[in-house]
Amino acid sequence: MPELPPTVFVLFGATGDLAARMVLPAFDRLDRRGLLPRDWRLVGSGRGERSDDDFRQLVRDALAEHGDGAPADGLTDRLRFAGGGFTPEDPGQLADAVAQAREELGDGAQLVHYLAVPPGAFEGITRALDRHGLAEGSRVVYEKPYGTSPGGFRELDELVHSVFDEEQVFRIDHFLGKEGTQDLHVLRFANGLFSSVWSREHVAQVQVDVPETLDVADRAEFYDATGAVLDMLVTHLFQVAAEVAMEPPVSLTPADLQEAREAVLAAFRPLAPEDVVLGQFEGYRDLDDVAGDSRTDTFVAARLWVDTDRWHGVPFLLRTGKRMAEGHQKVTLVMRRPDGPVGALPGGGNTVSLSLSGAGALDLGLVAKRPGPDLELAVAGTSLDLASVPGGEPLPAYASLIHDVLVGDRSLFTTSAGLAQAWRAVQPVLDDPPELRPYAPGSWGPAQAAALADPCGWALGS
Repeated sequence: MPELPPTVFVLFGATGDLAARMVLPAFDRLDRRGLLPRDWRLVGSGRGERSDDDFRQLVRDALAEHGDGAPADGLTDRLRFAGGGFTPEDPGQLADAVAQAREELGDGAQLVHYLAVPPGAFEGITRALDRHGLAEGSRVVYEKPYGTSPGGFRELDELVHSVFDEEQVFRIDHFLGKEGTQDLHVLRFANGLFSSVWSREHVAQVQVDVPETLDVADRAEFYDATGAVLDMLVTHLFQVAAEVAMEPPVSLTPADLQEAREAVLAAFRPLAPEDVVLGQFEGYRDLDDVAGDSRTDTFVAARLWVDTDRWHGVPFLLRTGKRMAEGHQKVTLVMRRPDGPVGALPGGGNTVSLSLSGAGALDLGLVAKRPGPDLELAVAGTSLDLASVPGGEPLPAYASLIHDVLVGDRSLFTTSAGLAQAWRAVQPVLDDPPELRPYAPGSWGPAQAAALADPCGWALGS
């Protein structure tokens, strides 16, 4: 591990929900593991006036509710707050707070900005960083969604590149920071058992399935302006599909990994509306802050085609939704049924699944002989909890990605070119969305989605 320089970390949206649930607990976890620089400061930025001590108490409360309890020793001493907002016209207290933190840390302190704010605030903060001299030499983290439409993405990206070099920009997609997603590389490239079958000759379907039992009542206003396609499909699910589908990179260095992801995203065939099912759970329009005639999708299932030699003709099935029967984050390769003397194979046959939840888990579904005097076949399974790998100390996705920002590793961050290809692939569905189908809360979504997975069927909920 390289020695990290002293760092000033500016957290925009420091008093918001995302900071409380994800970003601040990630800092505490990194601090406990000794993965932060020896000396650092975190400056929270917000519109309201708040003392440093008030901000420290807010952080303690956030860690008590969402983290590991009381903060690690010394963490709160490194916290500062800069109120008064931050706009191109007025830097509020932030410019002075950053200058003071840099003076405390000495020459050579690096500056990292984290925009844990709604996407509508990205433009103003980006312009303000440029106007007030806080962009040069810094790194900047943009939360998702990075753009809320193809046109909005292009306008934002043009602005960002007018202020920052691409190497300074870290567009976060926390699904790429999950231990399970990172294990896709190792599973495939370090094990001949899997690398030799990772292609259309052996794989009948790839399923990226993220059903959620969660409601959206506590963030209905945000969600009603976004929906499942923009919140999950064009971001998380496309990126995980690219991790599965990419060609072997020259190496696992950041540049080579990003290049391999970009290349396969460019091979995503634009989604045909007939290959997409949109749904909305019954009762969604009764939520506060949701219009009575809302057309927002809370469910999407899509059949994606990847036009490369390796995956030609293999459907990538992507599915996610709110208020569904179960909650999972799983990638499943459904293997082709082998030719030969064994017929009438039971169930879904052979599958390779990787759970992206927590530290991840590898599940194998196999056809085996049922013990007994007759030749009866059954589906059996075995599982490896990746947290049990000797010496393992898994990091939550946000902690892993923040650490990568601090060391300058862009392997697990989306690029401008890759996101442009993702928007290109989803454009037909935005232009001509299919009919919105109702589904019952606690179900597996609209019945029409089942047909997308024929003839194998969904590995979850089938």
